[in-house]
Amino acid sequence: MTRDRPGVLDTSDPATGGGSDNSSRPADRIIVIDHVTKTFQSKTKTVTAVDDISFDVMRGEIFGLLGPNGAGKSTLIRILTTLLQPTTGTAFLNNFEITKYPEQVRGIIGVCPQNSTLDLELTAYDNLEFYGKLVNVPDSMLDNRIWELLRMTDLSDRAYMPVGTFSGGMRRKLEIVRAFIHHPLILFLDEPTIGLDPEARREVWQQIASLNEEETTIILTTHYMDEAERLCNRIAFVDKGKLISLDTTDNLRRLIPAGDLIEIGVAEINDSAISELRASGLIHTVEYKDQKLIITAQNGSRVLPGIVAVFEKYGLPMTSISIRPPSLEDVFIYLTGKDLSGGGNGNVNANGRGHPR
Repeated sequence: MTRDRPGVLDTSDPATGGGSDNSSRPADRIIVIDHVTKTFQSKTKTVTAVDDISFDVMRGEIFGLLGPNGAGKSTLIRILTTLLQPTTGTAFLNNFEITKYPEQVRGIIGVCPQNSTLDLELTAYDNLEFYGKLVNVPDSMLDNRIWELLRMTDLSDRAYMPVGTFSGGMRRKLEIVRAFIHHPLILFLDEPTIGLDPEARREVWQQIASLNEEETTIILTTHYMDEAERLCNRIAFVDKGKLISLDTTDNLRRLIPAGDLIEIGVAEINDSAISELRASGLIHTVEYKDQKLIITAQNGSRVLPGIVAVFEKYGLPMTSISIRPPSLEDVFIYLTGKDLSGGGNGNVNANGRGHPR
């Protein structure tokens, strides 16, 4: 790894970093994570929270870090935001090495932690003003910036109301834009919608997309699959401190060889019909559960007429039909054998992955 001065990454070196898209120019990498490991030592044992992780984040993308609680997501974020030092390995943010240039790193990032740090007794305006002064937003610009962010969150009419009177969604939106008050190059959002109701989550999603339109790179940690699918350009699966897989949503879905999931509601099923479906070559797997026939098949819409013909042949009425591609949750189960709650799903797929834990 070559540098033009100690601790500063030379982005002309294509060998730096790991896991990046080789089709992208090296200069487009705003974060380079290079074999980062973090261990915690107690009197009785050593816990590895982050285990030799390497990947790049491209400038301007929304990058998702997904995994169950305890996977190491928050620890990695704390390392990248200079709150923790890695045990081994290093990382560069906009060319600055995190341990040699922590002040420069802090100057180009914004952080919205998982747990709220708003002062509930202060007004929305006062919370933004206080933080703006902490991150050295010039006084001549601060007032205009505060009102810009309040308009972005539809909180202008509540500017002088105590934050303690706000709903959970309103507080979260305020906290996210507070981290953005100084126009950071990189914004870290740690579980930004945890504990919010569906409507508040959608409002936060819209806000994140709006911030990204200002050419801010966003690192999003979440264990909500729908959130990641909605927002992220690329997604990294993390489990037990290890990087399991990293790619776009579409490419991650293609990791599951079984293809689409077809669910057909039926009041009863005929064993001969299931046998004929299995012998037809149209499908990969079929399972009857809770009055639903759950079928996996490549290109579900193409094979559906043949499946329906089998049902008609045996006089089996269908109450519902749905086809969907594999979700990120399905991919995670396929890769690790457990869902994002951390529990085993008890199913083994055809490749031997996804075993009970």
